[in-house]
Amino acid sequence: MARGGRGINRAAERRHRRRVEMYKLRHPEVAGPPEAAQLPPMQQETLAKDPDAFSEADVARVMETHDAVNRRWLDYELDVGKLIDFPMMTDVREPLTVAFLRAKRDADALRPVAASDVTSKVRWDDYRNAVNAYDVAFDVAEKEARRLKDTAFSEAERGRLDTARKLVNIAENEAASPAERQSAYKRARKELDGIIVLPDVTLASLEQKVARMIDRSK
Repeated sequence: MARGGRGINRAAERRHRRRVEMYKLRHPEVAGPPEAAQLPPMQQETLAKDPDAFSEADVARVMETHDAVNRRWLDYELDVGKLIDFPMMTDVREPLTVAFLRAKRDADALRPVAASDVTSKVRWDDYRNAVNAYDVAFDVAEKEARRLKDTAFSEAERGRLDTARKLVNIAENEAASPAERQSAYKRARKELDGIIVLPDVTLASLEQKVARMIDRSK
């Protein structure tokens, strides 16, 4: 049984690598820095003099890409309903999910405090490549999560996910009473228990949202 499980994981990893390669073929801009011909004349001149040159502006642009991918992930982390709709995004049994979480960890670890902190070619290459890998890995995982939705779950589990989604809607509904919102929140967590694992920040966001609504209704 264990050998079979490892075989499934290896097959999933091979599928992941193929998806990443196909993505790079369709989106060559993520495979590395722009070609010299695509750069402004001043940067073309700089590269002609020193092919290893990079500027603070280059680093800043990569940091902006890093921020953009983080915001895309935050959209899931702060929306429990979105995670219920696309549960693969937090399913660490899925190689694609593990791949983007690892890529995020690597990119975050290499991120400078300021663009001016990156002064060596090695650090520039490491950070740029890590952000590119994170961007691609997240995009591949998100597309697969949206394709699969809840199809990886049994009929009974899908029923519980659907119930949890409705309960979350009640918990976030300002028209519901405080008691209804609190009850819906607790029941939603119970329905999700053992099916999907919600990140702590996701639960905290929902709890704060419910608490704010209750405070406003007093």
